[in-house]
This record gives sequence, structure tokens and C-alpha cells, in this order.
Amino acid sequence: MKEITLHQPAKLVFGNGCSSQLPEFLSVFKKVAFVVAGPLVSLARDYYSICKPMGIEMEIFEYEHGEPTFALYEQFFKTVKDFGPDCVVGCGGGSVLDLAKILAAMIGNPQSIGDVTGINLLKQRSVKLVCMPTTSGTGSEVSPNAILLDEVSLEKRGIISPFLVPDASFVDPELTVKLPPKITAETGIDALSHCMEAFTNKFSHPLIDHYAIKGVELIAEHIVAAYQDGTNVKARGALSMGSLLGGICLGPVNTAAVHALSYPLGGKYHIPHGLANAVLLAEVYQYNMSADMAKHARLALALGAKQGKDVKETALHGLDQLRNICRACGIPESLGALGIVENDIPEMAALAMKVTRLLKNNPRPLNYEDAVQIYKNLM
Repeated sequence: MKEITLHQPAKLVFGNGCSSQLPEFLSVFKKVAFVVAGPLVSLARDYYSICKPMGIEMEIFEYEHGEPTFALYEQFFKTVKDFGPDCVVGCGGGSVLDLAKILAAMIGNPQSIGDVTGINLLKQRSVKLVCMPTTSGTGSEVSPNAILLDEVSLEKRGIISPFLVPDASFVDPELTVKLPPKITAETGIDALSHCMEAFTNKFSHPLIDHYAIKGVELIAEHIVAAYQDGTNVKARGALSMGSLLGGICLGPVNTAAVHALSYPLGGKYHIPHGLANAVLLAEVYQYNMSADMAKHARLALALGAKQGKDVKETALHGLDQLRNICRACGIPESLGALGIVENDIPEMAALAMKVTRLLKNNPRPLNYEDAVQIYKNLM
């Protein structure tokens, strides 16, 4: 069996209310930088009021933007570096967690951000890192990945390194209860895409398959309930677990064509990452089926589809089930609904072709003409 390596947080806590353990974990630090999503700044202030009597100096850095760019990173890095923390806490969705991870890795690091952009180029991290997700999407709290948008080239660039895996992650489903239905759907389908692409990946592995297929089952069964009623604690817990499992898949196996094709939608049109993946997911599933019909049939059953008379029919039932899930969650069924025009397709396809680190994982080879056709099918 081929070798595989998993890098995970030294401390991973999952469960309702577990975020209350954060102050105790931080008690050994003197200065903490708390990077938080704008809507959750009141939560950060609650932690501040608890930590201050413990002798912890905490600075709150509020992030109110979309997906982080290189320029935004530089802006935050200067202020966080000047504060000089010995621990960085990220609390928010995937964008906030990715930013916190990069900030922690670059404080006291002689490397520049350009030096570390790519796979295994980041060589150290001296500042401790804690992540607390407030969405059920990226799985960034357990992954070695972080993404920044290059505003000039419109490309999303990945920083992938074991040094981006947090020292501790507290995954508390209760932090996701107030998430709006739209974001619940988009981030949930994003997590689903992580699991699906890991499972069908050309470099899939039996160890990761177990995480991936369980993640698909949890998300497919519960996402509509969470979308319809955000206070459904059981559904929120299932999505948080599914997202975490998808995050575990990202390091050793990663994603493929769905993400490669979605990056230009975010870079050029600033469409949220989860939404871009959600719109593309079924179309890429259909494109990839012929590469491994048996795996897609197994995936179909995990999605909740009925068994067909053979693997092809079962896989097709899975395609229908996937479309039904997306439709029930209010996901648009076309790129046109997102404001994308057909004239931009050649440029988007060209940008997608640059994401070779993900395209090489796709179970079926995908070239420029294929990318153009997938985009056109969704117009």
C-alpha cells in the first residue's frame, strides 16, 4: 500500500460548548493576537474579558473583508507583527482561519510571503496557533492549507505546509448556530466538495476514503435541515463534523477540478468560494463519472441516492441526488445567475488551467477545451 502522511493539530477538541476551553488553553501565553470575523467581534471581547484577569494581553484584530488577498495580508501582518504575540487565535470562517494561519507562520520568519507561496516552501513557525471555525465549510482548522488571492493576476495561490496545521483547534458546533441560511448552504456544499473530490481523487487513499465517505454521508443527510433551521443542533453538529473530516482530507489528498474551475470565479468575479464550488459540483461530477464509475456509484449511495441496476445507473442517481440537495439549499443552477457572461469563459478557462496543483488530482484529465465546455454547460 502506498505511503501517506497526515498532519493534524496536537489538540483537537470537538463538541457543543467546547470553545469555552479556549481561555484555559491560552493561560500559558502572555500576548495573544485574536483574529476574528467582523460579526463575531463581541465573542472576541468576551474572551478578552476572561483572559485579561489571567494576565494575558490580548489584541483583537477584526477582519471584515471577503477572501484574503496578498495586500490584506500585508496590512494585517504589519499590525499583528508590531503587537508581537506569542500565540495567534483565528475565529471565523475559512478566510479568517487562513489569514490567522499565515500570520502566525510569518511572525519572526525570515522568509517572505513570496518565498512560502507553494507546496512545502514554508519552513518554520515559531508562534503558536489556535483555530476555532464558525462555519462548517473549509476544514481549515485541521488542514495544512491557506489561500490568498493575487489581485493582479486574479489567481488564487496556495500556501501548503505542515507548519500551517494549528497547535489546537476547538470545533464547537454551537458557534455555527447563527450562521445565515445562505452561508450555511454555501459553506456546507464546499465541505461536501472537499470530501467528494478526495474520494474520487486520482491520488485517493483507503485511509482518507474513510474520512471522505463519512463526511459525504453526514453533510448530505443534514445540510438541508441546517439550511432550513439553523437552530437544529443535531444538523449543525453533523455539518461541523463533516467539514472537519473534509479538512483532514485536504492535506494528504486535496481537491481537484471543482476547485480549480472555481478559483477564477472568485478571482475575477469575487464570488464566494463555497458558492463557486457549489454551482460547479454536479457538472464536474458528471464529467468525472466515466473515469471511475464504481467509485461514483459508492459516492452516490453516500449522498443518499437509491441503488440502480448497475454502477452506472447508481452513479447517475447520485448526480440527481446531488442536484436535488443543491436545489433544496437554494444554490443557483447556472453561472449566469451569478452574473457571469459567456464572453469571459475563455479567460476563466485559461486561469483554471494554471491551477495545476489541483488539476493533476482529477480522476479524468481535463484540458482547456473541457474547462470551456463545463463553463458553457452552466450558462
